[in-house]
Amino acid sequence: MKTEHDLDLTSLRLFVAVCDHRNIVRAAAEAHLSPSAVSKRLAQLEAQLGTPLLLRRRHGVEPTPAGESLNEHARELLLGARRIGRDMAAFAAGARGQVRLLATASVMAGRLPEDVAAFLAQPAHTGIRIELELRSAAQVVRGVREGLASLGVCWHSPHGTDLNSLSFLPYCRDRLALVLPIQHPLAGRERVRLVDALDEDFVGLPVDNAVQTLLVRTAAGLGRPLRYRMTVSDFEAALRVIGGGLAVGVMAADAALARSASLKLAVVPLAEEWAERTFVICSRGDADLTPAARLLREHLATAVGITD
Repeated sequence: MKTEHDLDLTSLRLFVAVCDHRNIVRAAAEAHLSPSAVSKRLAQLEAQLGTPLLLRRRHGVEPTPAGESLNEHARELLLGARRIGRDMAAFAAGARGQVRLLATASVMAGRLPEDVAAFLAQPAHTGIRIELELRSAAQVVRGVREGLASLGVCWHSPHGTDLNSLSFLPYCRDRLALVLPIQHPLAGRERVRLVDALDEDFVGLPVDNAVQTLLVRTAAGLGRPLRYRMTVSDFEAALRVIGGGLAVGVMAADAALARSASLKLAVVPLAEEWAERTFVICSRGDADLTPAARLLREHLATAVGITD
């Protein structure tokens, strides 16, 4: 049995469309093809891979377990193909470099976008294009380690993601803070400890968020579980929940302060030592960096700096 297959991107694109619509006729109409032509492509794909990919139902189709797996992989391949086309078009237009940069929510909500913009504004960098993408800390490290991105910016600490085998330079520091509705009883304090807030309802971010992992671990060490009233998908949504008086949250102080006036929030730094965080720019090493990626890394390493 063959272990490798030369998969046709057009067939994969049609397969993904069928999975999205759960209907061959609608997928065919979207692709401006006849349903029989799409069905033939799908049958050839199943024969090539040697396993059923779709279950034909009375009112449509649904992926088999193998089909679900192929759907996930096909989306990644098609995304990669689009990136190749975009990158090659950029080079054809005279671009001198393409850098993919992954970063966590805390740095994306902070200075990183402005620092990247300042880099691109320099006349010497007009031929460089940057893809800046939001990822969890684990995804940042995995993406850099596997060569899916040139650079990543994430939290480096004993509580954070393992950076083993990666090179890294310091980028910036921040401090975690308890973010509260402005009228909250704790809002007037200069500093607060996490234990002082454990009677409150919290707003949470996704489970792979490094701050959430740290908070759950710390609260468990205090013998007090965190009470989550809501879980939201991003930093901005969490701030709006807090501003609406529904919960409190823990997040980067500087990023929260930038939105505190408009959303009527109080931002009280956490007193614990673990609340101070160092962020780093990670890569697989100089040998794996293009000249454009090295220029960006050097710019970011000096853009903010770390002071004691």
